Parts: sequence; C-alpha cells; structure tokens
Amino acid sequence: MSKTYCLLFAGQGAQSVGMGRDLAEQFAEARDVFEKADTILARKLSRICFDGPEGELTKTSNCQPGIFTHSMAALAILRKNKPDLQIGACAGLSLGEFTAHTAAGTFSFEEGLKLVEQRGTFMQQACDATKGAMASLIGADEATAVQIAQEADVDVANFNSPGQIVLSGEASNIAKAVEVAKAKGVKKVIPLTVAGAYHSRLMKSAQEKLGAVLAGMTVGKPVEPVVANVSAQFALEQGEIRHTLTEQVCGSVRWDQSMQYLIGKGYTDFIELGPGNVLSGLMRRINKEAVVYTMSDVKSLEETLSKI
Repeated sequence: MSKTYCLLFAGQGAQSVGMGRDLAEQFAEARDVFEKADTILARKLSRICFDGPEGELTKTSNCQPGIFTHSMAALAILRKNKPDLQIGACAGLSLGEFTAHTAAGTFSFEEGLKLVEQRGTFMQQACDATKGAMASLIGADEATAVQIAQEADVDVANFNSPGQIVLSGEASNIAKAVEVAKAKGVKKVIPLTVAGAYHSRLMKSAQEKLGAVLAGMTVGKPVEPVVANVSAQFALEQGEIRHTLTEQVCGSVRWDQSMQYLIGKGYTDFIELGPGNVLSGLMRRINKEAVVYTMSDVKSLEETLSKI
C-alpha cells in the first residue's frame, strides 16, 4: 500500500542568500517558477534570492515572496518526478500557510505570489510604524508562557514545539517579559533579531489591509485540506479560509498543535519544502516517530526523491 504524505512549507526566517540557485540551475521546472515570479512581480526577485545581498533578502517584502517562490519551485520538481505521489494534507508555518494554500489550489501561483508580496509589504509598514521585538522561551510550558505574556503585556506569537514558545510585542514590554521569564526559572530566554513584533497586536494595521485584499479575492476550494495556524484545524470553506489567513497576522501560530492535529489524523510522513530544515527540527521535538523529508537544495531533494 502506498504512503500518503503531508506537505509542510517553510516560514520567514528560513531564508539564506543563495536559496534556490542550485534548484534553478539543475531543474528546468524550478527555473521556470523563478522566472515566472520575476515576470509577475516585474522585478528580479530571483537575483535577490540567489545573490543577495543579505540585507535585501531579509526585508519582509522580499523575504516572503522569495521563500514562497523557493518552496513552489521545490514543489514543481516533486510533482514532475513523483506525479503519482499521494498528498493527504498541507500545512505551512506563518507565511508558509499561504504557500500551502497555493500548493493545494486555493490560489493560483500568481494570486498566491502577489498576496504574499502584499502581506510582506503590509507587515514591513507595520514594523516601521511601531517599535516591536520578539523573544524565544526555551523550556517553558504553554501555561507559563501565557502567564509571562499577560504579566508583561505582550502576545504569544508562536507555539512552535514543546519547550519552544515565542513572545512578541512592544520592545520595552518584551524586555520586561525576558526578566519575568528569568524570574520564573525559564531555562533559556533568547531575544530575536527581527524587524518587528510579528504575530502580535502591533501588526493590526497589516491585518486590516490584508483582510481587505482577501475580501476582494476569489478563494478556491483546496484540493488537499490545509491546516490553519490560528485554529490548528483544517480550514475548508471560503469564508473560513479568508478569516484564518487574516487573523493569522496578529494571532498565535499554533504549529505544535497543528502537527499534533495531523498526527492525530493518522499522518506519519511529511515532506518539508523550502529553504532550510526548521520544520523537520521542530517535528523532532513534537513527535519523534514522525518522518520528515526535506526538499531545500539539490542534495536534500535528491535524497528525498530516492526515499519516497
């Protein structure tokens, strides 16, 4: 009996200069995806992905469409080489949820790419208008993290995996949260190098703008169900998809719960598409029995194609 796989799509932070270059050089279908993105956006996004500089790539307005395009290029190779592969569901971390919906047919490639570019621009504008920060709590349980957030008046941005939770909010309040966390005995508290307070109330202006864009878009019915970050459940209907993608900008990314939801439905094999291997690392913390294959560069892609 053939296996059924879940596709997982990378989020912001997974980027690195050079991402996708070897895929585009060795696979025509990947090269086509990058060229199509350049044409749609009327700029050389591929050059920023391949050559940087890092400062340009890390800009939210470049980073988000760049990771989206890299992920879709890897997917094009997967589809070309494994046309009969059974895909049961899709999920993506933050930005990756939009890639997951595009992979599942909710949006066309052009619609998904333009939507992600707008999302990145709106979030960059929100970052520029506020003074936000983020910090990762290592070793804190969910209840403790929520309590720290309440005491410091910040938001929980990400429930990434057991023992890895991220807080987000006003820079001064995040500094307070760091002290509160240390006082509560949290094993490790790491301030993050980010442009602003993602997945917090400071992104409200971006959420409103993105919601207006989504309200005017045609939303298709996904071929494979996609897990929503904010609910950690499948979002299947048009209104629900619009709502969850909008709420996600300020809401918590419940990645740990999302993966547990898929595992609870019987999925055991996952394929991570996009730069890096962040999601496979998180899965090792969430469920050691789950198998995650990665498709980031030519080496990992060829290894995955030989195993699935």
